[in-house]
Amino acid sequence: MAKDEKNIEALRHSLSHVMMQALEKMYKAIPGVGPSIENGFYHDFDAKHQVSEVDLAKIEEEMRKIIKEDLVIKKSEMPVKKGIEFLEKKKYIYTAELARDLEREGESVITFFEQGDFINMCKGPHIASTGKINPEGFKLTKLAGAYWKGDEKNKMIQRIYGVAFETKKELEEYLKRMEEAEKRNHIKLGKELELFASFNEIGPGLPVWLPKGYVIRRALEDYMIKMERSYGYVHIQTPHINRKELFETSGHWGFYNESMYPAFEVGQNLKDAQEGKKAKVKETYVLKPMNCPAGIMVYKMKPHSYRELPMKIGELGTVYRYEKSGEVHGLQRVRGFTQNDAHIFCTPEQLEDQFMEVMKMMDNFYKDLGFTNYKYRLSLSDAEKSKYVGDKESWKKAEETLRKVLEKNDVPFYEAKGEAAFYGPKLDVQAVNVYGKEDSISTIQVDFNLPERFELSYIDENGKKKQPFMIHRALIGSFERFFSYLIEYYAGAFPVWLSPVQVKILSVGEKHANFSEDFAKELVMAGIRAEADTGDETLGNKIRKASGEKIPYVIVIGDKEMGGGQLAVRLRGQKDLKQMSKDELIREVKEKIEKRASN
Repeated sequence: MAKDEKNIEALRHSLSHVMMQALEKMYKAIPGVGPSIENGFYHDFDAKHQVSEVDLAKIEEEMRKIIKEDLVIKKSEMPVKKGIEFLEKKKYIYTAELARDLEREGESVITFFEQGDFINMCKGPHIASTGKINPEGFKLTKLAGAYWKGDEKNKMIQRIYGVAFETKKELEEYLKRMEEAEKRNHIKLGKELELFASFNEIGPGLPVWLPKGYVIRRALEDYMIKMERSYGYVHIQTPHINRKELFETSGHWGFYNESMYPAFEVGQNLKDAQEGKKAKVKETYVLKPMNCPAGIMVYKMKPHSYRELPMKIGELGTVYRYEKSGEVHGLQRVRGFTQNDAHIFCTPEQLEDQFMEVMKMMDNFYKDLGFTNYKYRLSLSDAEKSKYVGDKESWKKAEETLRKVLEKNDVPFYEAKGEAAFYGPKLDVQAVNVYGKEDSISTIQVDFNLPERFELSYIDENGKKKQPFMIHRALIGSFERFFSYLIEYYAGAFPVWLSPVQVKILSVGEKHANFSEDFAKELVMAGIRAEADTGDETLGNKIRKASGEKIPYVIVIGDKEMGGGQLAVRLRGQKDLKQMSKDELIREVKEKIEKRASN
């Protein structure tokens, strides 16, 4: 870490202590943990007073008083037992618990940091005194609840987040960026544009695609299936539940079951289930967390020759993974999602060509979307770790092939040692959302685990049985997560080919309603998604509503237009109206759809 990064980390960490000192003084709050984080800090605490948004300004004011006092921040050490006694005496129940954890782990000494009348166990780092903090360089931004130690079984306590920089200018620039980011927030836009929704009655992390959002999803699905077929893929559909034994064979039940939903028995009637009686028929099923084991069963249906390879099997498969309630977030972190999955079975000699082909597909896909906000990460093994399955030579070949493919494609990438899965190296496409958070949206993954566990094979040119290479490939990854990035990237103003409504027709008055509705039907018959707004609202309100819906083409129908004159077309983002005939409009919109134009 560079020196300036260490300085800002220490400053932010010290601000979390300043905030905690203020909270203790104002509300007799009991501290939890309070680290520095990217762009700022937070602190967890317990208090009888439930802090609200209106309290944040008061807390900031108290923090500035502490900063003005220029309190020296002193480090000290205590034997762990004495430290625990000290914390218990102060009734710092959460920090005392952490100290007992350290004692169990073998620590004999723990460190404390003190400023004025506030002292707590902490590793640091911290700055020399509170006066070194710029009182105009920070701001408290939001409140949250947090389960103690991140465990839902523990008590939920309070959390306050803040952002901090060395100068007021840096803070203002950051807040301005965040203000712009908030306009693009996919949760906010998803609600405003009626793209998706979450219902408590259905459950957190289980989003519902609303009609307008589903139009975009279907357009992406149709696009992807068509492209995959052009590259020789076949498609399957596997069930949402599979027998538990399938995931025992794959190893997911042993390695991944904390992220899986509990298994359930079938053959049980409702009365027996309510009384806790087990099913008479001993069949145990699970919601699938992965599509690959079922896809492998398709490959295993019959023997394969090297002449049949590569075999490329695609699936738009829905999977279910348990995410803690506090980690569920919009469409980016969900519990049920559909993957644009594919599994490629190939010979070692075909590995490079298959990776090159997938890279080409990925490049075409992102170009058609006009999506540029991503980078490549080569996730490699770490020789110091022993978690990996498969022989070293196969790993070496796969990692060298991935690196060669990236270099041949002349794309910028970075290597991440130790980020490979235990079953193989991978190439991740990392997208950065509007808040600067990075996530994987596409993955190409070599798997040395499943071919071995399922005893996959093919007959080579010498008549010998060989194990194929298996590649997991998800270009869109999760439709849900990818859609969240797409919403934010376009700020809801999707290109014409993806827009839920491509043309909106507004009637001036009642006598123009039938013509407007017939015109919309004509456009629909021409393959254009069109709607007519023939309600009783004023024309001004209709125009404002269509603008808020971010519709690419808006047409007003009055006497002149009904008389066969030119159409006055409002193009999204443009002030001037464009004069077009009906045929010209249809031709232009269809051309943009076919070419997947970016605007």
